[in-house]
Amino acid sequence: MLRPRRAAALLPLIGLCSQLAACDRAPREIVLTGAAMGTTWTLRVMPAGRGLEAQDLRRLAEAALEEVDESMSTYRPDSAVSRFNASDSTDWLDVPQPLAAVAAESHRIHALSGGAFDITVAPLVRLWGFGPAEPRSDPPTDESVSAALAACGASNLEVRLDPPALRKRLPRLTLDLDAVAPGYAVDLLAERIEAAGLVDYMIEIGGEVRVRGRNARREPWRIGVERPEESGRVVAQVLHLESMAVSTSGDYRDYFESGGRRYSHTIDPRTGRPVQHDLASVTVLRPTALEADGLSTALMVLGPEAGFELAERMGWAVLFVERRASGFAQRETTAFARAAEAGESVP
Repeated sequence: MLRPRRAAALLPLIGLCSQLAACDRAPREIVLTGAAMGTTWTLRVMPAGRGLEAQDLRRLAEAALEEVDESMSTYRPDSAVSRFNASDSTDWLDVPQPLAAVAAESHRIHALSGGAFDITVAPLVRLWGFGPAEPRSDPPTDESVSAALAACGASNLEVRLDPPALRKRLPRLTLDLDAVAPGYAVDLLAERIEAAGLVDYMIEIGGEVRVRGRNARREPWRIGVERPEESGRVVAQVLHLESMAVSTSGDYRDYFESGGRRYSHTIDPRTGRPVQHDLASVTVLRPTALEADGLSTALMVLGPEAGFELAERMGWAVLFVERRASGFAQRETTAFARAAEAGESVP
């Protein structure tokens, strides 16, 4: 399995209530749930007379999720990414095509965000007491941050798609795909479902959501965006979508406080330290869950000003929620406001 998550980054509890439409369930709709990749998954499908039974769809879903786990789980010593991490070779190492593709997309988002997204930051995440590490009650020393930073850096990773392979420039470099693997898994499952001839579905894996077509009432799928409150789950906005992926990142359920300062699990790979701005959550709408997953993390690192400017310039549909003394303040990009109002697809 991928790393088990606390109720924080990229889980339904931080931003998405994809089960909002449960009251719309019709007899012909197939609804499946399960556990995989260290989290939970939900699949809602309109079979459209294809003759597929629930057990067929369950086998399809579980096979797709197992493929992702075998390729990208750092908790499995036999996974492709674990074998890559364990090697200290600086030669090209053959990897499965999905792993190379996810690494290439991560490199693209790294470049777009000016380095705010980086899949090599595991040493920093562990140093600050997040992920699989023991929680901290105080920040690490400047020296230890510098040492962890020296073991990171997307520039130390090379990606080749044909034939698929990865190469380290730094022998001790390690990859952690937790910020993109759930999104990739959603897209892979969507691909398998569509190959089976199904065009009306909602997929949710660990809070990453992708929809196509319409629900049992022949209406657009309803996706709830959660208000970033630590006390409980409150749906702040409902989106009506027909062909879209949605991802939320937030800082409000995985953090520690020390010396009157709050240290979030969202680490800025450029500084090696948790972000210190007032952005509480980011919700991104994109055509694929992989891209939405990575961008939500990148924009969360960039913060309310630089993140908003980049999203607006790129034409991305993004909702930013800032923490203010008077409460939460929402800020939507032009594309998000249009999508939220009309339920239209976003390029």
